[in-house]
Amino acid sequence: MHDVAIIGGGLVGASLALALQPAGMDVALVEPHPSVPPIAGSWDSRIYAISPGNAGFLERLGVWSRLDLQRVQRVETMAISGDRRDSRLLFSAYDAGLRELAYIVESGAMQRAMMDAINDAGSIRMFCPVQAAGLHIAEAAAQVALDNGATLNARLVVGTDGRDSLVRREAGIDARISEYKQFGVVANYETELPHNGTAFQWFRADGILALLPLPGNKVSMVWSTDEAHTRQLLALDPRALAESVTEASGGAVGSLRVMTPAAAFPLRLAKMSRLVAARVALAGDAAHNVHPLAGQGVNLGFRDVRVLAEVLAGRAPRQDCGDLALLRRYERARREDIAAIALSTDALQKLFGARSVWLSGVRNFGLGALNLLPVLKNLLIQQAAA
Repeated sequence: MHDVAIIGGGLVGASLALALQPAGMDVALVEPHPSVPPIAGSWDSRIYAISPGNAGFLERLGVWSRLDLQRVQRVETMAISGDRRDSRLLFSAYDAGLRELAYIVESGAMQRAMMDAINDAGSIRMFCPVQAAGLHIAEAAAQVALDNGATLNARLVVGTDGRDSLVRREAGIDARISEYKQFGVVANYETELPHNGTAFQWFRADGILALLPLPGNKVSMVWSTDEAHTRQLLALDPRALAESVTEASGGAVGSLRVMTPAAAFPLRLAKMSRLVAARVALAGDAAHNVHPLAGQGVNLGFRDVRVLAEVLAGRAPRQDCGDLALLRRYERARREDIAAIALSTDALQKLFGARSVWLSGVRNFGLGALNLLPVLKNLLIQQAAA
């Protein structure tokens, strides 16, 4: 009998397994995809902007120190532009009293560092490559059926198995899903000019374009745009796409040279009716999907883990870790943060996605006005840095 069975060994699930070790909990981790070794000289097309608070969390887990810091880029400034020349908002780590606003890290590098930490821990039971096939909740325990015919018994099952979570579905937790009918188009480029640790974002008529700094003269592009424009971008020759991005970004970092080909993933908003059920808790994308324009998706997931691990470690002696009253403490603690990020990113997406001339004036005025309010800007930075 395991104390906790974590279904999904991605960044959120793996970090939870590590976070539960100081409490001496018996943890099983189920993951269908083995970690893939890097290709020499290549860069991961999927990157994350990790908040300073979550970087500190990963350091405490023994993960951050395993990263090659030559491939981690500090973001010192964020420059946001509306669809008018005079509409601009600048966030500065220095002005907010911080060393950095975020760290840009490759997804694969973090995943490998977590797996190395898990292997060195030696106390986490890893089931990989294995997939959960079913979930049955009984009074004394939960049973997880695996696709290799085995069954796991645990007092608590945590679903960190992504946006189409089996755990969420089997636990009867409803998801209210709103498709944005947009895709995030991603690619990496070498730049002609230095980025100076600046993350750029442009709210354009054809979507939201971001260039995130990578070490050296390199950037990672994320273009959130509608289906028709996504097809157009993916149909372009890689050089032609680089030229299109250079033009759309106003040459902010000069001309671009392709490092990794473009790929795309669908965007949606998902709100869950609950985060917990009897002997079940959700975290990460299984618990929420938000628009990527603020780079908060994986940061929300890590904050889920930080709270859930704290709640489980702080339970009363002999208290069942699958006790619903205990799990509701986790749910209450996470509701406000998740709702705030979902609401703000959704509102921004709708505001800047609208074609209305009146709304165009409102949103551009709003960016310019916020730029003149340093106290409010710094408050927003401090919240995002958590």
